[in-house]
Amino acid sequence: MNREQAIEVFKRVYDPEIQVDIWTLGLIYDFSAVDDTVKITMTFTTPLCPYGPILLENIQSELKKAGAKEVHIDLTFEPPWKPSEELREMLGV
Repeated sequence: MNREQAIEVFKRVYDPEIQVDIWTLGLIYDFSAVDDTVKITMTFTTPLCPYGPILLENIQSELKKAGAKEVHIDLTFEPPWKPSEELREMLGV
C-alpha cells in the first residue's frame, strides 16, 4: 500500500456523527504507508467523541480491505482539532 492508496481509503471512512470523510475533516495529522503497514497519527473532533471506537474500527477495517496487514493508530489531541475555513463553510457553521 502506498500513500495515495491510503488517502483514498481515508476518503471512504466517514465520521459517523458529521458524515464527512476523515481526510476532508483533517483528522489525519500524519501517516506513513510502507509495504503492508500503515501508521497513523490522528485526532477526533473532540476528545469525548462518542463514535471514536467505531471510527477507529472502520479505519482499520477499510485499510485492511485495501491490502494493509498492519495498522497502527496513535491518537493525539495536540493540537486540538479545528475545522478549516473551507470545512466550516461546507458544514454551515
